[in-house]
Amino acid sequence: MITSKILSKQKKIKHGFFNRIGGKSSGIYKSLNCGPGSNDFKSKIKENLKIVKNRINKKSKNIFLMHQMHSNKIFYINKNFKFSKKKIQADAVITDQKKIPIAILTADCAPILLYDKKKIMIAAIHAGWKGVYKDIITKVIKFMLNKGCKEKNIIATIGPCIQVESYNVKVDFLKKFLKKDKKNKVFFKDIKNSLHFNLPNFIKSRLKSNKISNIEAIKIDTFDDKNNFFSARRSLRLKHADYGRNISIIMIN
Repeated sequence: MITSKILSKQKKIKHGFFNRIGGKSSGIYKSLNCGPGSNDFKSKIKENLKIVKNRINKKSKNIFLMHQMHSNKIFYINKNFKFSKKKIQADAVITDQKKIPIAILTADCAPILLYDKKKIMIAAIHAGWKGVYKDIITKVIKFMLNKGCKEKNIIATIGPCIQVESYNVKVDFLKKFLKKDKKNKVFFKDIKNSLHFNLPNFIKSRLKSNKISNIEAIKIDTFDDKNNFFSARRSLRLKHADYGRNISIIMIN
């Protein structure tokens, strides 16, 4: 489990970014695959989620997971929330409720964990390029502000994700970003005559444009096999039929 330096200083929350080590799955899902959307055995995924929950808090409720769609949809857990078998379709979750671990599943996309240390409110965002492009970060922060949070009190951590060195893209991808804003050119880099996209920096810029200044980016590349994270891109390159999902989690004690 990897932790954020700035979030670790906060005593009222627990959090963690998990890689693929320490679970029960096998084969291409070895070993801590937490993705119910994968074709792994459901019993193994359940066991893996229990391992993660116990690392955060054995007495907490079930981990809240969404059906992620690369959208800008957000979901708020209030005091009346009850777990059901039907998955919520969204890519970000916000809550001020205690003992409900909220989590994001990724396999190269970025997990973002937010915490307002005065209002005691948390959020977890699934931040692939599509969601960030569709302004999911702005939506989450505006929602938090409407609930009484303040920009100066919000801490943001961008978890392990695909880094610029591994994220090669096509020219059409660049054009899409330039059409939205010419200034987006700064998030693209030429590496050995190949066009690359800097997802963490793009995310950071969206956080900063929403006046969030207390930001940490954990510079671990999920694509690089030695870091032991599941990676959709790497699996595709290896011609695997599927891939596991990494989990990132945050909870108010």
